[in-house]
Amino acid sequence: MQVEIKGKWREWEKMKELIIDATVENIEKVTEFVNQQLERLECSMKVQMQIDIAIDELFGNIAHYAYHPKTGTATVRVEVTENPLAVVITFIDNGTPYDPLATREPDISLSAEERQIGGLGIYMVKKSMDDISYEYREGKNILKIKKNI
Repeated sequence: MQVEIKGKWREWEKMKELIIDATVENIEKVTEFVNQQLERLECSMKVQMQIDIAIDELFGNIAHYAYHPKTGTATVRVEVTENPLAVVITFIDNGTPYDPLATREPDISLSAEERQIGGLGIYMVKKSMDDISYEYREGKNILKIKKNI
């Protein structure tokens, strides 16, 4: 697949995938993997930072909760779509079924002390991405985020 970027043509493999242990220590490796793909797209720093925050939240949740108290693997898949040019990042794990999109959104009108713990990270991801979806299929949690470039 070829993608036109800022007047230049670049070769892009249809998909890049990383299979890695779902541990907090690997958040940095996942972020580096995704950022390598974003650099090939000449992605803006603002978009890259929004995606980095989403990775930290989403992969961090997998690392903390999917296999607790054990450790399992997660797959991180990066794809590029056209019209509009966008990156789709998919997080797949075989852990406990969990739909983060089903959680109640935090009441951001309350002070930090008054707010219930949890939910703010996924709320930020929902607000910063152009699309987010979740499904549980064939024993796997599949969470996709899409960000227009």
